[in-house]
Amino acid sequence: MIGKKPLAELIEELRNDPHIAYWHETAELKAKTSPFPSNLDQTLKEALQKRGIKELYTHQRSSYDAVKRGENIVAVTPTASGKTLCYNLPVVDRYLEQPNARALYLFPTKALAQDQKTELNELVDEMEVNLKSYTYDGDTPSNIRQVVRKAGHVVITNPDMLHAAILPHHTKWISLFENLETIVIDELHTYRGVFGSHVANVIRRLKRLCAYYGSNPTFICTSATIANPEELAENLLGEEVTLIDNNGAPRGKKHIAFYNPPIVHEQLNIRKSATKVVNELAASFLKEKIQTIVFARSRVRVEIILSHLQQLIKDEYMKRSIRGYRGGYLPNQRREIERGLRSGETIGVVSTNALELGVDIGQLQVCVMSGYPGSIASSWQQAGRAGRRQEESLVLMVASSTPLDQYVFSHPEYFFEGSPESARINKDNLIILIDHIKCAAYELPFRKGEAFDDLASEEVEELLDYLTETRVLHERGSKWYWMNDAFPAHNISLRSASQENVVIIDQTDTSAHRVIGEMDTFSALTLLHDEAIYLHEGTQHQVEFLDWDEKKAFVRQVSVDYFTDANLAVKLTVLAVDKEKKVSDAVIQYGDVMVTAMATIFKKIKLDTFENIGSGPIHLPEQELHTEGMMLEFTAELFEELGEDEIEQVLIGLAYVLQHVASVHVMCDKQDLHAVPEVKSVHAELPTVYLYDRYPGGIGLASKVFDQSQLVLEKALDYVWHCPCEGGCPSCTGIPGSDESMKVKAWVLKLLSFVSEEEEE
Repeated sequence: MIGKKPLAELIEELRNDPHIAYWHETAELKAKTSPFPSNLDQTLKEALQKRGIKELYTHQRSSYDAVKRGENIVAVTPTASGKTLCYNLPVVDRYLEQPNARALYLFPTKALAQDQKTELNELVDEMEVNLKSYTYDGDTPSNIRQVVRKAGHVVITNPDMLHAAILPHHTKWISLFENLETIVIDELHTYRGVFGSHVANVIRRLKRLCAYYGSNPTFICTSATIANPEELAENLLGEEVTLIDNNGAPRGKKHIAFYNPPIVHEQLNIRKSATKVVNELAASFLKEKIQTIVFARSRVRVEIILSHLQQLIKDEYMKRSIRGYRGGYLPNQRREIERGLRSGETIGVVSTNALELGVDIGQLQVCVMSGYPGSIASSWQQAGRAGRRQEESLVLMVASSTPLDQYVFSHPEYFFEGSPESARINKDNLIILIDHIKCAAYELPFRKGEAFDDLASEEVEELLDYLTETRVLHERGSKWYWMNDAFPAHNISLRSASQENVVIIDQTDTSAHRVIGEMDTFSALTLLHDEAIYLHEGTQHQVEFLDWDEKKAFVRQVSVDYFTDANLAVKLTVLAVDKEKKVSDAVIQYGDVMVTAMATIFKKIKLDTFENIGSGPIHLPEQELHTEGMMLEFTAELFEELGEDEIEQVLIGLAYVLQHVASVHVMCDKQDLHAVPEVKSVHAELPTVYLYDRYPGGIGLASKVFDQSQLVLEKALDYVWHCPCEGGCPSCTGIPGSDESMKVKAWVLKLLSFVSEEEEE
């Protein structure tokens, strides 16, 4: 479809927009190639040539050579640089050498697994050999599952299926484990935080079973750009890896523009809603039939932008060709949207970071991001979705008023010159480790003196003794056995703090209720309470009833001009202080905390003006969370001249800026690291700001902030200092003007300058 204006013309018009805060161009790059290796199988060489591949990119050749030498590798190159051949080439080559060789491919999402299977099959079809590849996930029919176990040369799955369906039933997979030569882990950078810590333990279990069946597979990992790919891979695998980062893929010219919406309230430094601006900008490209992807930070935001875009586009056919894409949609719906993008039938898609990963979604020309995605690595992943075929492309990042966005926009050098963040995991988190020791004991009894991969045998024995005392395991003849009927993996989720999801049931058609999605329990507190407006593919549903005990939310389609937003009341109790640093007039501590969260009230917010038009109570039980946190505790004397309400305002402002700056620093979503202010802490009856990991047992985020507290506090101080407002605004302290607002900013600066001074141990 040809629009009225070419992209180049729209780019030139945009360049002159006064709200462009920064414009960056990345030059076109020519490909760097190497000839095919002399030891590459001739059939494979001919198949590649038939597909138009005459030479390999430099990183593909280096990957092949390293794997051939028996090394584990991690290949780190940008999106759409042909990383797939880094693993398909050695795997297919190995199969042609020894037809019994098996490979296991792990992808973080089902969509990615489907996509890569298609790519592998096309190569195999070209060669006319008997290499069979199968996806094995929740959507695989039971009659096919047996075929996969017996005959799959390449089994393509995800960590969740490996954890819950393959490892516990390893006796059905003997032919895979005995002949397993290669394990591929794609999109390595997604395995960080909670999910990464779980997956590292799943890999410990996988290696334990491989050793039992006598195989010793090579690992091939691929990753987008992060600061520590080698460290993350070695941590995840418990083995040494070789880093391959000599990217040889070509790249088209890319324009990256930072768009800061106009200020609509001078004194309070409040800007026009980023969502509105994103709608207008995306609509201007879609009207010209330019294929565009819009990324939003949350599921709710995806649905709001989608419904606005469908209203802005008058053409009925065009309306149908703009789709939403996020977690919670059912698999068939997601596959259909991906196909539409590849074929060009779908002109626009509004997505959460679910489409950030390397699913082939064809040739998008424009990428619009609603707000800074939270990390440099994630931003480049999203930007890489535009211009995948070496043509000119445009990436537009639209700032909101949050400190995070305004910090990045006022420091473009942080984004363009700073190194991407480090991805962290803590695979020895006690809660996670205990869960996987249980799973491993179910799979094979533990022997006395046995290590758990890189975890020493003495530590393993302590955990086994603890599980024996709690009557989970049974010790007999220097072995530990699982002593329950049910297998443990079934109740352990790799991805969230809560083990159970809430199922969403649409009962609009009373004769045919249908499941339209699902949601984790912590999110359900604020998004699926009674009377909440739940958005799905742009359609509004009202929650008629949330059955908390049965974990079911019953919804009905409605048409209203508002959405809902709920408040979560959080209370903290310090259980133990492990580390402490004293600074002038304050103490910085780190230790175990108990968080009690309760959804209290919800607000109805008008879709077009974002004003509050009503509220109501929420009646749901408290949720408890035992985790790790950092405490910033101030002396009461510091606040002598302020009243209690004023102290609260100041602490809210400080918590707001700290949560945003610390999240950038430790490369996590700001949902993973929460900040809560208390005028009088239960722990010491002093003004305190808490920063805690939103995961049972903690995953090391608050710990890292504590260890580097001086740097984080200095960054926060620098950011608030450079904000152009006078007394505090939504971009720095989060609090727009009130009578106290002149003091809020000054007080936040005062507190930060105290605590960021040189600390004494």
